[in-house]
Amino acid sequence: MKLIAVTTPYFFIEEDKIITALFEEGLDILHLRKPETCAMYSERLLSLIPQQYHKKIVTHEHFYMKEEFNLMGIHLNARNSKEPEDYEGHVSCSCHSVEEVMLKKKFYDYVFMSPIFDSISKEGYQSQYTPEDLRTATKDGIIDKNVVALGGITSDNILQVKDFGFGGAALLGDLWGKFDYCNDQNYSAVIKHFRKLKEIAG
Repeated sequence: MKLIAVTTPYFFIEEDKIITALFEEGLDILHLRKPETCAMYSERLLSLIPQQYHKKIVTHEHFYMKEEFNLMGIHLNARNSKEPEDYEGHVSCSCHSVEEVMLKKKFYDYVFMSPIFDSISKEGYQSQYTPEDLRTATKDGIIDKNVVALGGITSDNILQVKDFGFGGAALLGDLWGKFDYCNDQNYSAVIKHFRKLKEIAG
């Protein structure tokens, strides 16, 4: 099962170092999600990440950066719902129901399905799925290797995500919550936690 990290919506000083370290530890894909931020800051962050990892980065904003930095691709959501005209390459998409996944996944390289569990990073953003809903969706072939679970994924439930048949797990609140950018002197806790998640995910 692939592990995908989604960035925090804000920038911080050690971010490029942590992202690079995560790639070195075997992170499969990074989703660069910085809503309502200036492109200049995303460009700077990308310039600090070794070029060898750019092909594993998907951007949610400023889609021109895909070509400029030779990124993996772009991600569509409510804010940016259409790919640019004449765009060619990887496209992923956010979905928020079993029905939406069923309708959209055939058009994209993979889709995010969320929130699988109650969100850690978004207060009040609670899962609408029961385990039975997810098992049925798997049995019906809706959840498969092209569907990535997002929302509330932790070391305590990531094995469930794998058992449900998702092709990947997207990490956000549980991962970045291991680092306090205001107070922590190093980010070893983030890397240690990622290793644990990777070991469980297999």
